[in-house]
Amino acid sequence: MKKITELVPPGLAYPPKFGSPTALALKVENFIYVSGMIAWDEDRKIVGLGDPRQQTVQALENMRACLQAGGADFRDIVKITFYLTDIRDKSVVWEARKALFGDARPASTLVAVSHLVDPHALLEIDAVAYVG
Repeated sequence: MKKITELVPPGLAYPPKFGSPTALALKVENFIYVSGMIAWDEDRKIVGLGDPRQQTVQALENMRACLQAGGADFRDIVKITFYLTDIRDKSVVWEARKALFGDARPASTLVAVSHLVDPHALLEIDAVAYVG
């Protein structure tokens, strides 16, 4: 039987507190599945209104907190997906990603979407990490 552990790092907007039925992240054996991260603070307010770089950094820092709660970091991500409401923000998002990820180069997808759950969110990012 697989052991599934919900990862609940401090300082993040905990979904059930706001009525969402989702987990921030789950650790299943050697994998960590991180739900879509938005640039929310712990009160579910957007950090960096209108600023794609700041929102990217905040969403990735939220992701880092989830990964660290499971004993991982950005180097352990094997697949990451970026959802942008404006594809023209791609280069800014990539710059912020490179600054935080260094040489780590996981498999990646970037797609444009019409909108996200928070109308002020410019992007959402989810990932899968392997902790071996």
